[in-house]
This record gives sequence, C-alpha cells and structure tokens, in this order.
Amino acid sequence: MIKRIVCIVLIGSLMTSCVTSKVYKDLESKYADLKRENRKMEDELAAFEKTKKALDKLTAEYEKTKAERDELQRNYDAAQANYNNLKNSYDALEKNSSAAIAANSKKNRELLRKLEEKEQALARERNRLDKLQRDLASRSKRVDELEGLIAAKDAKMQALKKAISKALRNFEGKGLTVEERNGKVYISMENKLLFESGSWAVGVQGQKAVKQLGKVLGNNPDIAVLIEGHTDNVPYTGTTQLSGNWDLSTKRATAIVNILLQNKQIDPQNLTAAGRGEHAPVASNDTSEGKSKNRRIEVILTPKLDEISKLLKDM
Repeated sequence: MIKRIVCIVLIGSLMTSCVTSKVYKDLESKYADLKRENRKMEDELAAFEKTKKALDKLTAEYEKTKAERDELQRNYDAAQANYNNLKNSYDALEKNSSAAIAANSKKNRELLRKLEEKEQALARERNRLDKLQRDLASRSKRVDELEGLIAAKDAKMQALKKAISKALRNFEGKGLTVEERNGKVYISMENKLLFESGSWAVGVQGQKAVKQLGKVLGNNPDIAVLIEGHTDNVPYTGTTQLSGNWDLSTKRATAIVNILLQNKQIDPQNLTAAGRGEHAPVASNDTSEGKSKNRRIEVILTPKLDEISKLLKDM
C-alpha cells in the first residue's frame, strides 16, 4: 500500500511556554479521541473485509443456484421428451382401444401436471437467479467504488509523502526521516534537531523545518495530524515546572502545534498533540545512539475516511 518515509521537521526560536493543566487534559482527551477514531477505522476496515466475505458467499450461492437451474432445465427437457413420446403412443393407441385411450389420457394428465410443476419450479429458480444477479451486481459496484476510494486515498498519501520529503530535503541526515506505513505518513524528528536537553523550546533550525512542514499541511486540509512527543528512559531532573518525562514530551508536542498554528491555512481541528514519554521507544535505551533515536517528535498524518465510512454503512 504505501512505502517509505523521508521527511521532517523543525527547530527554531526559543519558546518557553508552559501548558496549564486544563490544556494538558484537553490534549489527553484529544489523544483518547484519536485512539477511538483509530479503533473505529479498524472496525470499519473489518466491516469491509466482512462485506467482501459476504460477496464471496453470494457469488458461490449464485453459482450453486445456476447449477440447480440448469439441472431443472435438463429434467424439464427430459420430461418434455417423455411427454412427446407418450403423446405419440396415445395417438397410435387411440385408433385401437378406448380403454387404452383412457389409460393414456390419465397418464397424459399426470404428466402434464408434473410438467406444470416443473415449469413453476423453473420459473421460481429463474426469478431467484435474477435477484441474485442484481444483488451481486450491486455489491460488486459498491466494492469497486470502495476499492477506488481506498486507491485514491493511498495515492494521495503517497503524493503527500513526496511533497513533504521535497519540502524537508534540506533537513535529511539531521535527525529527520519520512516514512509511509499502513496508509499513513510518519515524520520523525530527533530532539537534536528541535530541542535542547530538558527544554521544550524549539530552536531556529527546528522552527524552519516545522514551518516547511506546515506549508504542505496547509495545502492538504483533509489530513488529520497527530503530533507525538517521545523521550528516552532517563528520568527528568530539570525544573519543578515539569512532573517528569511524560509532561516534557507533552509540552514538546504542544510547542510543535503552536508553530504549525502560525500557518492560518491549517485548521486547528485537524491537529492533536500528545505526549508518550518513554513508553513507545523505537530503539534500545541501553546505548547512547538508541536513546538519541527515542528522544523525538513524531508527526503522524492520517487521511480522513468519511467517504469510505459512509460507503461501508450502505453495504
């Protein structure tokens, strides 16, 4: 679906802003909302898989019904041939015996009754087959529409990744990477590009990177943006303004949000800041190199799936 990442962010002028507990709780709430939205997306994708299975089942039922219809047709043809033979016999016997005529007449009536029953059964199967064909065509059309929407979303995210990589090209090799995974674009910026140790003020180069990212995001208003702050496992020992690594990671994420909001083209409702402290490492904290990789900001870009969700509900 989606392939790599090469992009990202920021370091600029010092920003020594403190986040109130209310803002902190709001951020926690937005992060929880995002998790629920992710679960909802997973449920919707599971529903799509379920619909695909139902479509496969419907196709199998269609083929089975078609085979039954063909069998009924063969039986009907055989009965018709038998009827013709009996009718010919009846015509011959009619000349010789009234008793034989009566017997043949009874057989003919019975055969005609059976033929009518088979014709009615065949008509019912034809109606059922027609309905299955219509249902199959309708489901296939919706699946095609859904696959088209998903392909369009994937293409959009690939284009977005390329645009971000191009915008942040000057920051490659400076602690910034861009990847595409599972339909999302991940922009990872190590703290050496953004913050001094124990600080949540973004440096000059970091601010430049974040603003470059903001220009791309401003041109893509239908993308949800999650900014996650991460630390290594070394306990925070700085000022009493912070309660620990989790608080520090949240303030750093919020600092990135504040820089992005300087771009008036970005809808604040599309932004969510969250701190994860040391609880989501990407490398071992047993080495200095690993700790450096874990001290980072991750910007996660997710396409909004309103159209896909609506189509899944209609299926």
